[in-house]
Amino acid sequence: MPSLFDPITLRGITFRNRIWLSPMCQYSAVDGLPADWHLAHLGARAIGGFGLVMTEATAVVPEGRISPQDTGLWTDGQATAWRRIVDFVHGQGAAAGVQLAHAGRKASTYAPWRGTGSVPAADGGWETVAPSPIAHGEHTAPHALSPDEIAGTVDAFAAAARRADAAGFDVVELHGAHGYLLHQFLSPITNRRTDAYGGSFDNRIRFVLEVVDAVRAVWPVDRPLTVRLSATDWIDGGWTAAESIDLARILRERGVDLIDVSTGGLDPAQRITVGPGYQVPFARDVKVKAEVPTGAVGLITEPAQAQQILDESAADVVYLARAALREPGWPLRAAHELGVPAADAPYPPQYRRGAWRG
Repeated sequence: MPSLFDPITLRGITFRNRIWLSPMCQYSAVDGLPADWHLAHLGARAIGGFGLVMTEATAVVPEGRISPQDTGLWTDGQATAWRRIVDFVHGQGAAAGVQLAHAGRKASTYAPWRGTGSVPAADGGWETVAPSPIAHGEHTAPHALSPDEIAGTVDAFAAAARRADAAGFDVVELHGAHGYLLHQFLSPITNRRTDAYGGSFDNRIRFVLEVVDAVRAVWPVDRPLTVRLSATDWIDGGWTAAESIDLARILRERGVDLIDVSTGGLDPAQRITVGPGYQVPFARDVKVKAEVPTGAVGLITEPAQAQQILDESAADVVYLARAALREPGWPLRAAHELGVPAADAPYPPQYRRGAWRG
């Protein structure tokens, strides 16, 4: 079985290890532009030894932002701003990934420390969109996307992928989880359409496949494309684990290289039993049954726990989120605890004299 510190290659990109930074919103951008905060945040995790440093959910259109403070890739200026961050991450030996996203009905919300609910137009908010005009909780109801608007959104994902290429990113991940727009099309709870994008499984996955095909067509063939899925809505009548496996098989055939397996986030009615590694079984099922590489995420906090996921072939990589916020150098501690020689751990030369001893 591979070690957390064994490299892994997807297409033409070799990642130095299997400890990857999960996308986490920072709510710190102005007009979608990443700035010094993003350089410091992502750069610290590259210095700390992560194999892949992934951006927060980065909107493909302004109205696709979760909050007015989210980053974007809908302009060339944003691509230029990302370039200096990508260059710094590469300089520390890590790969750089961008998660392309559209928040759909969960857009135009306040940053967590600024309030709750929908941001009104007077405060910089906007009208949200979705497959169907169904509000998320107490948020303002969205308007249902027309077929032309759906086509325009597909084009926006492709344009953002082109800008990701210009910015030098190694990986594009499409955010199809946590109740955002792609996920909203997948789930019967949020998709009540009666046209070609609603109803049957084949119709509900149509928008996701169109986005995947459009991005794969413009994203360089030697660079991996990944998709984050919520494997289950945790709600009766919602998107299911079995459907995730079926979709993952199709995504593999269409050029997706890894499924980043999460769960939930679609609707406040969800009921989740949370515990250490609670989402790992879903990653294992997708990996085994869809025969596609997977990443596991969710309350993975300790090195031995992360290594056990690989030992059990439950996933090919592990994503860290909140643990990485608390500890930017988590991979360096993991190397020490797992007995990896300091010389083989991902220390930058400036930090090597501070290597763990034991």
